[in-house]
Amino acid sequence: MIRPAIASTSDGMELGIIGAGIMGERLLRAAQGQSSIHIAGIWDPAPDTLARLVAELPGTPTLPSPDSVIAAADCVYIASPPASHLGHARAALAAGKAVFCEKPLSVDVADGKRFLTETAGSRIAVNFPFASSLAVAQLTHWLSEGATGTPNALAITVAFATWPRGWQHAAASWLDRPEQGGFTREVVSHFLFLARRLFGPLTLRDAHAAFPDAARSERAITARLQAGTLPVTLTGTVGQTPEDDLNSFTVSGPNGSVRLRNWATAERLAGQDWQPDPNAIPHVQARPLVLQRQLESVARMTRGEPHPLATATEAFEVQTVVEAILRS
Repeated sequence: MIRPAIASTSDGMELGIIGAGIMGERLLRAAQGQSSIHIAGIWDPAPDTLARLVAELPGTPTLPSPDSVIAAADCVYIASPPASHLGHARAALAAGKAVFCEKPLSVDVADGKRFLTETAGSRIAVNFPFASSLAVAQLTHWLSEGATGTPNALAITVAFATWPRGWQHAAASWLDRPEQGGFTREVVSHFLFLARRLFGPLTLRDAHAAFPDAARSERAITARLQAGTLPVTLTGTVGQTPEDDLNSFTVSGPNGSVRLRNWATAERLAGQDWQPDPNAIPHVQARPLVLQRQLESVARMTRGEPHPLATATEAFEVQTVVEAILRS
């Protein structure tokens, strides 16, 4: 039986972290200096990884197992590889803790559906940072002002020089495997969440994914979808650009176009030129600010208060579309 999540104390939320990879470390660093969030402990199966974090962030508490992290925390952030997400989430929710899960919610659609049924009403959210993005807020403001008129098209494009990206090679053992990895799960899912959040439920019309090496993740995808009633085109490639990571999310309508480019820059089309938001900051600077905003919302979620984080239902819908694209 799942017990209600406990509320964080007046002294601050105790956050436990399962997984000290790229995202676990980023959230740990984002929590530093936030007086309302305390790190209850972090666990990872790699002792060297934990030793490095403790050396770089003295005072970081490490714990010997996922169960010990769950026991120590008000809310558990699950940043382990995708196939382990639901196991850790079930254990944390059964212990009465809130859960903040890294995306994807799961790689098993049937198990994800069971999980939703089991955990209806539980305090759980999924880490899609666009929920707290300053650039997305600007894009949404432009849309509300009528910058495009009624949107009639959305184009999502992603491209990578290599996969995994250069800074992800330490995680290549799972990130470049078809079972759990690939850029569709890792990157495209963010933009599908954003499409769903802005325009409505996702419906996949057709798709194709290319796996030239059966032992590795996909190298190209194309898809046609709808977000609500809005037509969406999606393309993704590896090896056709010299850039580490290129992406765009372009909304068009009879009055013009606006887009989100490379994660953190909102732009609007003026004549033939794209004009960026004058207040835009580079992604490397925006990312920690967005994660801090996510953590503020995690604290609200843990207390049972309203928050903008991605729900498990939204994450499951994204997961369903992603896995259908990869099976196509």
